[in-house]
Amino acid sequence: MLSTTALLTDRYELTMLQAALKSGKAHRKGVFEVFSRTLAGGRRYGVFAGTGRLLELINQFRFSNEEISWLLSEKIIDQPTADWLSNYKFSGDIHGYAEGEIYFPYSPVLIVEATFAEAVIIETLILSTLNYDSAVASAAARMVTAAGSRSVSEMGSRRTGESSAVAAARAAYIAGFSSTSNLEAGRSFGIPTMGTASHAFTLLHDSERQAFAAQLDSFGANTTFLVDTYNIEAGIENAISVAGSKLGGVRIDSGDLPIEVAKARRLLDKLGAHETKITVTNDLDEFAIASLAAAPVDAYGVGTSVVTGSGVPAAGFVYKMVAFQNDSGEWHSVSKQSARKTNLGGKKHAARSHENHIAIAEVISTADIDLLAGQRQLLVNLVIEGQIQPGLVGKAGVEAARAHHAKVKAELPASAHRLTRGEPAIPTRFV
Repeated sequence: MLSTTALLTDRYELTMLQAALKSGKAHRKGVFEVFSRTLAGGRRYGVFAGTGRLLELINQFRFSNEEISWLLSEKIIDQPTADWLSNYKFSGDIHGYAEGEIYFPYSPVLIVEATFAEAVIIETLILSTLNYDSAVASAAARMVTAAGSRSVSEMGSRRTGESSAVAAARAAYIAGFSSTSNLEAGRSFGIPTMGTASHAFTLLHDSERQAFAAQLDSFGANTTFLVDTYNIEAGIENAISVAGSKLGGVRIDSGDLPIEVAKARRLLDKLGAHETKITVTNDLDEFAIASLAAAPVDAYGVGTSVVTGSGVPAAGFVYKMVAFQNDSGEWHSVSKQSARKTNLGGKKHAARSHENHIAIAEVISTADIDLLAGQRQLLVNLVIEGQIQPGLVGKAGVEAARAHHAKVKAELPASAHRLTRGEPAIPTRFV
């Protein structure tokens, strides 16, 4: 476990820091903004996630003697820069969209106000956290939509890095998944955990019936048996013969799922197991889940697709300086002007307009927005003078983000829930 997040960064940030310290401009106050120019993957909306994790990571962004000694030995920084880093602790302000919020192109999801030096060196930490978590949450939200009233569990730990697995479970839960197989996510963030057995457990025993009996003996009739190690129909018959008609559930992880699920339901009902639930897994994504809408599925387990953003592994966020205060105390708006990479300079304010409680536009301005009827303020305080605001991190932060996401997702127009590529569900308006 890392004791500091200080080196989870790109070298060029310390290059900029050192050069700015030498030029005398490092301590100018600046405003940096996180936004995406488009919605990755042609999706209709994005889900902003990772804030609670990010705030804790920024709080741990400190340079001890160990990190500084290494940086000096590698000639990455000079001694004056090392002296500055030895006292680093973020002391600025951060505003942003509430975690779980919906976002659109150019939504200012995070605004960092601090000196150039303080703000520039946390760029990579910000982008690596928000790009991954928001990509997972955005994919997970589509899967939840496709599943309708059926539950979806996150089971992707073995398909990503060990730290990413925890982040993915957290992001998916915020977006509406019901549980995770990842125990660290359960411990750290209070997410309900689930899991029973793999094919290896069945293969370990002398027969499928023996394996089911062992599982039943340990976990009781409410457990779920994996029934496709050999033959699904025979597996179901063995499951009910061992556990009786009150068996909690069966899981199917292979085959032509719409056909196999229908056959499984008929057989379970024939055997009197009318209340036994059917969970399906096997490389599901939002499209596969949607294809099972008419099948008698009770729950889904998703692995690879959710932890990889269902083909969109990064949300496309960038971190740009949009304003700075010169040596005379005057504020200047700045923006990148490269072809196809432009953005509006100046500190942003954001609101969402609604008609009959349905979102119709994202409103962005460099001036304060006087909220009109049907408009909702989007920016909230996250960090003030270096202090994380209450209720944003840990288990409480996750539950608040999950509840907020459910509320704002319900405000989206029907077109937002289409799984096909298309334009953003609502326009972004600059006023």
